[in-house]
Amino acid sequence: MLVSTEQAEQEGGAGMAGRKQFDIAAALDAAMIQFWRSGYADTSVDDLSRATGLNRSSIYSSLGDKDTLFTRCLERYTTRYGDKYDAALSCAADRPLAAARAFFDITLERIADPGLPDGCLVAQTVMATPVLSASVAARAREAIGFQHTRLRAALRAGRLHEEAAESFATHLAAVNQSLAVMSRAGTSTEQLRAIVDVTLDALARTLGARD
Repeated sequence: MLVSTEQAEQEGGAGMAGRKQFDIAAALDAAMIQFWRSGYADTSVDDLSRATGLNRSSIYSSLGDKDTLFTRCLERYTTRYGDKYDAALSCAADRPLAAARAFFDITLERIADPGLPDGCLVAQTVMATPVLSASVAARAREAIGFQHTRLRAALRAGRLHEEAAESFATHLAAVNQSLAVMSRAGTSTEQLRAIVDVTLDALARTLGARD
């Protein structure tokens, strides 16, 4: 699917005609979706060319080689959804249970969006570690760690003691990643929400007992 264009610049002046212009943000989004849908190993430069509408030389000169482009796409994905998760958890100090539900809602809404691939680019990347470069694999593991860190900070803000906050952060992060994996395997939205409800019930009991 063509999501960006290469077109000659029509300005006057020597040397300007024929310069190729395209929307780098749109190209990165298209490449991100391609990697997300097919995975790093099963995405070729030709696949990226078809997805972005750019020829191979434009990809290499403007977006980098496959490893570089994949890293840029992973950064784009983690920033986009990381910002959403942070916003969801921003009320944790006053309403920790509502914050946790809002956190999961970000994932469930992403899964339910028909315009996006199933699963999670970060989770898929971690599972593909054997075929990744060391730097890409390390960045994916770092992204998983960030999710645990933001959850732990939110639960501590919600006045869970340190041990409980650590345990629940690990559990909630694991559940969140499992939702993405299970969605890719065809688990229904209703079943995924039931998993979230069980997790939130356990959190609610712990929050209720904290005082």
